[in-house]
Amino acid sequence: EVQLVESGGGLVQPGGSLRLSCAASGFTFSRHYMMWVRQAPGKGLEWVSTIDNSGSTSYRDSVKGRFTISRDNAKNTLYLQMNSLEPEDTAVYYCKNGGGQRGQGTQVTVSS
Repeated sequence: EVQLVESGGGLVQPGGSLRLSCAASGFTFSRHYMMWVRQAPGKGLEWVSTIDNSGSTSYRDSVKGRFTISRDNAKNTLYLQMNSLEPEDTAVYYCKNGGGQRGQGTQVTVSS
């Protein structure tokens, strides 16, 4: 059974940082591209970043230079380092695998 468990969300002030983690199991993590998506209140799912199985990365324009996606294949874990957070980053963040499965999400709230 595929499991994706996100953690690391919370309440942070504008300009602050958070590191999200996604623990994966039930599939061959190292062979999959992985991504982070998010859903802000009242809005649809929005792609944030992708990392493929070779480590190549891509980001939506609004997070470039602020967010960094990475993976540790030995630990079957995906990360998202988020710096210089803005109120517009407030959302539930989900990790998603190449098969389209995603976890339960972790809430990120950026507010003073």
